[in-house]
Amino acid sequence: MIKRLFPPRCLPSRVTRLLYDIADAFCFALVFFAILSAFVLRPSGVSGASMEPTLRDGQYVLLFVAGDARHGDIVVVSEKAMRGPNSSVLVKRVIGLPGDVIDIDFDAGTVFRNGEALDEPYIAQATQRRGDVAFPVAVEEGTIFVLGDNRNHSADSRDSNIGLIDQRYLIGRVIF
Repeated sequence: MIKRLFPPRCLPSRVTRLLYDIADAFCFALVFFAILSAFVLRPSGVSGASMEPTLRDGQYVLLFVAGDARHGDIVVVSEKAMRGPNSSVLVKRVIGLPGDVIDIDFDAGTVFRNGEALDEPYIAQATQRRGDVAFPVAVEEGTIFVLGDNRNHSADSRDSNIGLIDQRYLIGRVIF
């Protein structure tokens, strides 16, 4: 006769095996999403009206953490980048990268990058609110120039409390 490895009373039941499989899959998924959210993708909330009509107050966005910002990207910036009393992250659009020269004609409401007017179908209104930063602005190495899409109701790189953003403070690019 064949000798059994486990006596009949020690064999795991189908329910026990199913629970073990579910727990195993749950633990794997938990670790996978923890690693994914720490190093690749991260959720973030939008606070305020500075990115309307593109993003609205209270919406959540998914960020791609790796990689460099490009012209037109919507980025989330750490509160450490701000020199004023704000305490939340910034969600803004990248207008200028290192080496760019940004100028704004506030009378016409037009933003220029390297002498060329930007086509900005995403903005709420023409750019007419001035900040305390003098234009034109040369974007320094390691920094970016950002503006909100709701230009006349946005604290952004036109304000010296924010100014040029050090790229080390970028949390990520909005992908969804």
